[in-house]
Amino acid sequence: MTLLKDFKHIILYGLILAILVFALKWLQWKFLIVDNSIDIYIGLIAVFFTILGVWVATQLVKPKVHKVIIEKEVFIPLPDDFTINEVGLKKLNLSSREYEVLQLISKGYSNADISKNLFLSVSTVKTHVSNLFTKMDVQSRTQAIEKSKRLKIIP
Repeated sequence: MTLLKDFKHIILYGLILAILVFALKWLQWKFLIVDNSIDIYIGLIAVFFTILGVWVATQLVKPKVHKVIIEKEVFIPLPDDFTINEVGLKKLNLSSREYEVLQLISKGYSNADISKNLFLSVSTVKTHVSNLFTKMDVQSRTQAIEKSKRLKIIP
């Protein structure tokens, strides 16, 4: 407490100097604004209109096109003269059930749909699909369909 009493005048003097420095800086800023007020206002207006111009330009340049996706089922008739390539089918050594699964895969059926259609469990369908991939030497359903169409074993 004695330390505070000893430095009381020094603290008061420092506080008064700080207030005076603040007042002088505030007055300097005030005179700066008053002396250059027209330049400051012109600059602020220029910045405002620049931002407004950029916004209007981006609004005008935006494409007004809205994408609309229409899904429509398209039926492609089978060719009347399509015949199954029996030689290609025998070469693959597919069972009748695997061939049925391949036909349903080519129609876009999922494993669950194939299992419902053929009255099989989903795991059995997965086994048939795996055997198909192995026998046809393909990695995916798309490759299986492409290869079977190339070999003319499905329409």
